[in-house]
Amino acid sequence: MNTQRAALVKDAFVYQPDCVIFDLEDAVAESEKDAARIQLYQTLTQLDYQGVERWVRVNALDSELINEDIRAAVAGGAEGIRLPKTETGAEVKEAASKIEAAEKEFGKEVGSTMLMAALESPLGIMNAYEIATANDRMMGIALSAGDYTRAMHAKRTVAGIELFGARSQMLIAARAAGVMAFDTVYTDTDNEAGFKDELRLIKNMGFDGKSCINPKQIGITHAIFNPTAPEIQHAEHVMQAVHDSKANGVGVLTVDGKMIDIAWVEGAERTLKLAKAAGIYKGALV
Repeated sequence: MNTQRAALVKDAFVYQPDCVIFDLEDAVAESEKDAARIQLYQTLTQLDYQGVERWVRVNALDSELINEDIRAAVAGGAEGIRLPKTETGAEVKEAASKIEAAEKEFGKEVGSTMLMAALESPLGIMNAYEIATANDRMMGIALSAGDYTRAMHAKRTVAGIELFGARSQMLIAARAAGVMAFDTVYTDTDNEAGFKDELRLIKNMGFDGKSCINPKQIGITHAIFNPTAPEIQHAEHVMQAVHDSKANGVGVLTVDGKMIDIAWVEGAERTLKLAKAAGIYKGALV
């Protein structure tokens, strides 16, 4: 989100996103970087986002802007920093060091500011695991397809075949590292059917979420990523059956007509936690 567009900044939370990302990088002209940073600080300190997380996409490490970007974000109390064009674990460590220095400078709890790395190049994808494990602040890695496809000399397609390798490798790295994985934006904001198809694809692949560039994409994303009523019900049945069977030492169960074992529990628990986070599950099984 461009920090200089006052209407968007002021009302972003009403669309109920999981988080908003204020952009100090590509969306801001070089001549407006200082003004955008000042506006960011005022926004973070003056506006109530009703519990929506506030993240800041800073300028790249090799720019002269990142130090002040990070200082403004941390001083304002942003929940996280999104590092663009990340290609190595060393870059993550450098950014984390700058964030820690800012936390100490402005009296913030050390370690309280999260970090997400955007992977935008073939090298970034190749080093995804190194990046994801470079620092304890890392909560996720995110694919940025624009620069990646240009570097690969690829063309964007409806099917997304040009991104399949990057998505797969990034997901494997994220799961191995124990961090989250977020998919790239869908730029054709008028193609709702195509957007839904891509959401279903990345959900089935295992992504944790998707970056949105238009408010009308938020509700659609939630509708597809949130667990369905049948999924929630089945997860409840699994968790209850496992709970009831522990005393009997039973390892294999039949739930809703399907054979399950202990390996199903993690998936059922995750389903209920997601549903609870989305406000659509009020039970006590998780």
